[in-house]
Amino acid sequence: MMLVGLTGSIGMGKSETAKMFTAEGVPVYDADAAVHALYARGGAAVAPIGEAFPDAIKDGAVDRAALSKAVLDQPDEFKKLESIIHPLVAKVQLEWLAARRDEGAEIVVLDIPLLFETGGETRVDKVVVVSAPAEVQRARVLARPGMSEEKLDAILAKQVPDAEKCAKADYVVETSHGLDDARAQVKAIIADLRDQIAG
Repeated sequence: MMLVGLTGSIGMGKSETAKMFTAEGVPVYDADAAVHALYARGGAAVAPIGEAFPDAIKDGAVDRAALSKAVLDQPDEFKKLESIIHPLVAKVQLEWLAARRDEGAEIVVLDIPLLFETGGETRVDKVVVVSAPAEVQRARVLARPGMSEEKLDAILAKQVPDAEKCAKADYVVETSHGLDDARAQVKAIIADLRDQIAG
């Protein structure tokens, strides 16, 4: 089973690109959705996060805004949070991969926003980076509710620069020419991966 890491900076169109892989019949693991499930009422992260950050629990679930306030600009607290959440996320991912392997999937995509930032590229066979010109990216992100230039700059400062991601990628999906164009790129990538498996 070939593991493909899918990543891209904020506003590049990664979520849409992930949907295109799904539409082509390639199973996609969504790291963000996995964290949301762990944080939800009854999720495995609620109790340990409640012990470490009592103010971050509201109505039996993790309140992301309160949690983010508790760890913001506190490197030690952030490390503590990572030490709780990373093993839980890893467990969910391994269970998901085992299920896809049992189903006989040839290719699976791991949609991981911070793939390079967390060294995740070493755990996959191929990396697909979703990219767009900087001005397109800024326009998309600033159109989101509650987003500001300052917030965007702070997010980008924490992410590996787009040019560096693209240089390290096996494939780049350029999303500034519309959905049909991006879809054609995704289909070409899947065809190439299948050729490599068959080869």
